[in-house]
Amino acid sequence: MASLKGQPRTGASNSMVSMPRMQVRPLQELGRRALLALGLLMLSTILVLIDRDSYIDNTAGDGVGFIDAFYYSTVTITTTGYGDITPLTPHARLLNALVITPMRIGFLVLLVGTTIEVLANEGSRIIRDLRWRRTMRNHVVVIGYGTKGRSAVNTMRRHGEPVEKIVVIDNSAIAVNDANLDGLAAFQGDATRRDLLRRAEISKAKEVIISLDRDDAAILTTLTVRQLNPSAGIVVSVREHENVPLVKQSGATSVVTSADTVGRLLGLSAIGPDLGAIIQDMLTTGTGLEVTQRQATPEEVGRNPSQLQGERVIGLVRNGTLRRFYDTTAAKIEAGDDLIVVRRGTAPIDKYRENLD
Repeated sequence: MASLKGQPRTGASNSMVSMPRMQVRPLQELGRRALLALGLLMLSTILVLIDRDSYIDNTAGDGVGFIDAFYYSTVTITTTGYGDITPLTPHARLLNALVITPMRIGFLVLLVGTTIEVLANEGSRIIRDLRWRRTMRNHVVVIGYGTKGRSAVNTMRRHGEPVEKIVVIDNSAIAVNDANLDGLAAFQGDATRRDLLRRAEISKAKEVIISLDRDDAAILTTLTVRQLNPSAGIVVSVREHENVPLVKQSGATSVVTSADTVGRLLGLSAIGPDLGAIIQDMLTTGTGLEVTQRQATPEEVGRNPSQLQGERVIGLVRNGTLRRFYDTTAAKIEAGDDLIVVRRGTAPIDKYRENLD
């Protein structure tokens, strides 16, 4: 296993939830509006310079040049108006009334409006963050939004998990942006940071999925999550089988070993290509066969699992204990049982981005 040395700590402690919508960065918006204001100023300068013979410099009396035109536009468009340079001809005064004055108003709107809007947006963002945290309960936190994380989210969504109840944490700004584009709330930062996990309301989560690229990071994250939420189910993906005991000791409810899983699928495919195809088919939701877990309906209580139509029961969960189909205690469905079934795959019920490569 890789060394458990400290990971690079990124993400500010005051990071807030990034909601699933496109947002413009405040500094980027300020820069854009500053360029617009500068453009208005230069347009006024050009207009005055072209019509410079219609203006008089009451102080120097030496005509109006570029510096004078720029100076006049600056003091005019900012409503300072010293009066040392003034338009004389009727058409120049008309130009000031019909063109320069609207530009002056637009300039002021850009300056004042930008300041107010940036402050309002930041305040609104804080309010949205607080409101989101107050309403978030029994949600699923996905730590790591790479290929495995996306596949986990896609599977949960196809099985009816509301998108509003899935939260992503990732160190990468690109991954956070991808999560937002997929309709998910997301946080950027190191998932071993307690303050970041608290902002994701980890203590109120019902399930946590950890799909990081490094096993040491997965173990540290599992330890931190378990300390903050003693009751949540924690599913962890690790690369090497030898790290499974460490992850379980760290508090994981379930551990998936990617290297062993892929290796087993390769072996089954080598033994029989059709066997490998069936296994891969069941692991791919939406087409062919799919494996899912659901609660038994009142009409199914008392029946033998083999009597169900349209699906095959391969196990049931009763009082938190898994009972496989060949177990004699699983011969009759009881109230409160969860059934693990193989059934025909169905197309996704909603449209969203997929990345299962």
